[in-house]
Amino acid sequence: MNVRRLIPTAATAGAVTLGLLAVSACSTSDAASVDGDGKLKVAASFYPMQYLAEQIGGDNVSVTTLTKPGVEPHDLELKPRQTAELDDAGLILYLKGVQPAVDKAIDQTSVKYKVDAATLTELEHFDTADAHDHGHEEAGHEEAGHEDHEAEAGGDPHIWLDPVKYAEVAKGVGAQMEKADPDHAADYKKNTDALVAELTALHTDFEKGLKNSATKTFITTHSAFGYLAERYGLEQEGIAGVDPESEPSPARIKELQTIAKEDKVTTVFFETLASDKTAKTLAADTGLKTDVLDPLEGITDRSKGDDYIEVMRSNLAALQKALGAK
Repeated sequence: MNVRRLIPTAATAGAVTLGLLAVSACSTSDAASVDGDGKLKVAASFYPMQYLAEQIGGDNVSVTTLTKPGVEPHDLELKPRQTAELDDAGLILYLKGVQPAVDKAIDQTSVKYKVDAATLTELEHFDTADAHDHGHEEAGHEEAGHEDHEAEAGGDPHIWLDPVKYAEVAKGVGAQMEKADPDHAADYKKNTDALVAELTALHTDFEKGLKNSATKTFITTHSAFGYLAERYGLEQEGIAGVDPESEPSPARIKELQTIAKEDKVTTVFFETLASDKTAKTLAADTGLKTDVLDPLEGITDRSKGDDYIEVMRSNLAALQKALGAK
């Protein structure tokens, strides 16, 4: 079973409240800077934040993203030009814990409106790659160390893969855009409501589509789907941890072979922005199929869809097929 514990949020909630109070105290004349066309300049850290900025901001914002399509966001190193883009932004939208270099650069900017999506919902810890209740003592020891590392990092940051949590973040982003650019507050509110409605419909489709299935367990290279698994009653078994490039131990590979047999797993999932070598090797050794389950850290020509909603629906279809959902 996925094991989780909620991150204490008293300090976070206090910080968010203070931030909102500080923002709400600003007058219209103190609004964030805009470009030559009068559009709010938004710098987004990577695709899930870019999508929110574009959908909520609409025609009233000019969005730049620090992570270009095809670049693995976890390993991003900023160029001087990108640091300058941050300093020139009217609003920065990012998710602390995903990109250390970005987090450091944002801490050093003097931009007034800095929105950390991790403060707009509740982060959790999940068992990821190393231990589950299958009785492997060595794996359990490895997992404890991984969980400690995740705790230091502030919890699993992959909140956008749960449509419900992503909708919570969208509401918070919309509210901050209204504060940063009061002249277009009504537009931001309207766009936020429309996006939340779309995410709610997506959640409903996932809930119905995965309710009845032959198995609840799926294996994936990148342990990015803890929130999605918990939301829809599934079991994520990660080959690696939250780092998509980390190598699994021989003990973990052996454990996954056992899990696949016991839980009637049919498919090993890999992603578009990282190597599929380990997934295909495990699949070949266990007689399983392979397929793509996209963590949506970036959209490329290999993505099964042109935007967040389309790729998430492709993910749903892939999960239904792999899990034998009716």
